[in-house]
Amino acid sequence: MAKRKENKNIEDQNPSKADVVEEESKRVDDDTQNQEIDHEAKSNKKNKENHTVTMETIAENPNNISPIVGYFPSGYDPLSNKSVTKLYRNVKRNNRLQLVVSPNGSQVDFVGTNYSGEATSAQLCTYSLGVLDKETQTLKIVPIAANKIIRLEPRVRESEVPETEDPETVKQELTAEERYDKMKILTQMYSSKKSILQASKLDSLRQQEDTGNQEEFDKNIAGAINKEALEVAVTTDNARNIPPHDLAATTPQLAYPLDRIIFSGEWNYLLDVFELMKAGADVTPDLYPSFVCNRSYKLEHIQDENEKKRLAGIFSFITHLVKFKDKHSMDGVSSSKHHKTPVILFQKFSSMFAITNSKRLPDEKRDLLISYVLVLTLFADDFRSDLSDIAKDLRMSTVTLRPYYEYLGCKFVREKNVLLATLPVPLEFPTLRRKRRR
Repeated sequence: MAKRKENKNIEDQNPSKADVVEEESKRVDDDTQNQEIDHEAKSNKKNKENHTVTMETIAENPNNISPIVGYFPSGYDPLSNKSVTKLYRNVKRNNRLQLVVSPNGSQVDFVGTNYSGEATSAQLCTYSLGVLDKETQTLKIVPIAANKIIRLEPRVRESEVPETEDPETVKQELTAEERYDKMKILTQMYSSKKSILQASKLDSLRQQEDTGNQEEFDKNIAGAINKEALEVAVTTDNARNIPPHDLAATTPQLAYPLDRIIFSGEWNYLLDVFELMKAGADVTPDLYPSFVCNRSYKLEHIQDENEKKRLAGIFSFITHLVKFKDKHSMDGVSSSKHHKTPVILFQKFSSMFAITNSKRLPDEKRDLLISYVLVLTLFADDFRSDLSDIAKDLRMSTVTLRPYYEYLGCKFVREKNVLLATLPVPLEFPTLRRKRRR
């Protein structure tokens, strides 16, 4: 029995050749599996390799049409069949486009527009077309024409009836008066009380301005004004870039009528300086120009309430003009960042000085704004105005500001080593000097 047990132990310690072969085959299989896993991991690393791509955004050019993007909801594949693509633009309305895809050998056209059907739905995003050039590693992003993805619907060519405009699309194209009336109704229905009050005041102000211009026109016709003076005034108004003026005025106050610069309905929005002085607060330089700060003491010496409101309103109007200029210039944006201009005045300034898409004032309109400011400074200083303060507010020197005063018809006098601008009447404008050719 003892010998048999020993033999069994020896057999357990020394396995057979078949067992050894099985173990070696398992090891080989494990090694091959590990090699395959390593190979897959390396291939994944290669696929995840980063690329450095330069991105270029191309702006829309008005002279060239942007790419047109359309899709076929019917499932038609334009790549499998040759097709002819045509783009049509409306002669009267340049923003209207029509895309037509005509497959060869078919009587069906796929037609889509950017002004009817699905294209008239609310636009909640902006579409662009990206083109990646692998050789140059450049991604170009191009805007899509009309920012619309056009839905191409199938239409039978022979039985096609001339397309009539969608009545809903026609309704959307309203005139300026209809659009104004519609906005007025919406304002009355859904806006706040403050917005409704501002809109009603703006409406009344426009009506007063229209009736005032008509009455003035009728008076001029009925009054039989001197024709020569009228012709001079008309040509001067068209030629000179200055505020409304009267060449036949006998006093400086009438030379540049204040009621044609600040309309009657605008005085109610120019009470900020008056209310500050009434409350005993100071006019601080961080909120108001130095011209206003250095002359606010004049309000304390005026006893008449209406005269005090008038001068304070002029100070406030000057402030809004200066801040409006700073807001639309490169060097004064920070000073006007927190300034709040009344809506009625902001709309007036935007229409008077023709703000462009670049948000900068054109040179001609900037000069007109400066002329308005200088005329109001003459009113504030009783037509004997010091140039230093307002030159600082306009970010100009007194030397560069002096020609603007002369262009308005002002003369200069010196009192106690201070140069003052005065306005003699009747107005005499300087003639343009032309250099002689040698």
